[in-house]
Amino acid sequence: MDLFEENAQRELGRFAPLADRMRPDSLGDLIGQEHITARGSLLHAAIENDRVFSMILWGPPGCGKTTLANIIARVTKSEFIRISAVLSGVKDIREIIDRAKEKRNLYKRRTILFVDEIHRFNKAQQDAFLFHVENGLITLVGATTENPSFEVNPALVSRCRIFTLKTLDPGHILQILKRGLTDPKKGLGMDPEQFSPEALVHIAQFSDGDARIALTNLETAALHFGAEKCISVEDIEAAIEKKSLLYDKTGDEHYNLISAFIKSLRGSDPDAAIYWLERMLAAGDDPYYMLRRMIRFATEDIGLADPGALTMALNAGESFRILGRPEGDGSLFQAAVYLATAPKSNAVYAAHKAVKQLVLDTGYQPVPLHIRNAPTRLMKEMSYGKGYKYAHDYKDGYAPQSYLPSAMEAARFYFPTQRGYEKIVKQRLEAWLDLKKTDPEK
Repeated sequence: MDLFEENAQRELGRFAPLADRMRPDSLGDLIGQEHITARGSLLHAAIENDRVFSMILWGPPGCGKTTLANIIARVTKSEFIRISAVLSGVKDIREIIDRAKEKRNLYKRRTILFVDEIHRFNKAQQDAFLFHVENGLITLVGATTENPSFEVNPALVSRCRIFTLKTLDPGHILQILKRGLTDPKKGLGMDPEQFSPEALVHIAQFSDGDARIALTNLETAALHFGAEKCISVEDIEAAIEKKSLLYDKTGDEHYNLISAFIKSLRGSDPDAAIYWLERMLAAGDDPYYMLRRMIRFATEDIGLADPGALTMALNAGESFRILGRPEGDGSLFQAAVYLATAPKSNAVYAAHKAVKQLVLDTGYQPVPLHIRNAPTRLMKEMSYGKGYKYAHDYKDGYAPQSYLPSAMEAARFYFPTQRGYEKIVKQRLEAWLDLKKTDPEK
């Protein structure tokens, strides 16, 4: 970069958003990720000694992934190339490979490739540089908000070190805000008393751990109100209008929240269940998705412990369909509280899994003759239906006989619990099994 370009970059930097201007230049200034950046850590030593290896930086938005890549770029003596998976394709990767070969052959210089949002590359695009990462031509630094186990080529993941960055807590965000507010060179250069302490805390709490959102909101409020007054919590709310929740309906956080919701239902905690339900609704998730999950939960985790659970979940869906939003939201919350407080049993779910596996293992098993229909004379001569006991002809409508193939006559799949209605089912089933054991015709 020549002197003219450097001056141009500096001039442009003055007008860059506060969040970009305040990116730390060193690991010591990076807040909230000390578990991977502290002096003596593997990553710190690799960057400090310019021995960077292939890695994937995984963490939520605004936690410092791109900042960490920028620090590597400043420190390393290697050729540093950055691309975005959103804007780049296989052609760009091929050009980078050719450039890396030239730098290595002519100048004995390594190439570090930073790929932002690497999860957005498809398999073919990831495969395009897999070989070159493997043979050392390129050192890959990828950044992603999605779980690399699911969104990045496993072969590529196996050749990279995964570093998990944490969501910044409000205390970390508050430090960043104070620095952005008062820094005279890169920040706003304002008197710290221009914002009330409560206002800064409010911004920190409602940034969802995203430093970029926090600094953007700080800058918005500062530009909106200027230096006319001490900016309060009410002023912040007026300037920002509405906070945005950390959420991606198709991403990792979506699965984190639905997991929290289902586990709260299973753990019989109605308060936690409706909290996670509201989090998902507030972030714009599809209410019908939650309804489908509750219907599934009613059969998988409650079953016959409370047969009314499935009815409740289905009725909630019908009620929501008729009412729509927001009136229909109450149906979802009613169903969630019902499911959370219902007795739990996965006995039917477990029975389904067990019998499914048995069918896979044993394959075709002939239907016993006595429970086959015999609509023709030939079939009767072949003993179809012979010995069948019609249940209604017996006491209490139960006829002790076997209905399974002879090879698995004594098999059991369903084991009811002592919880809820299933306790009655268990007593009834055990009485029938006892009758089978004592049946003189058996």
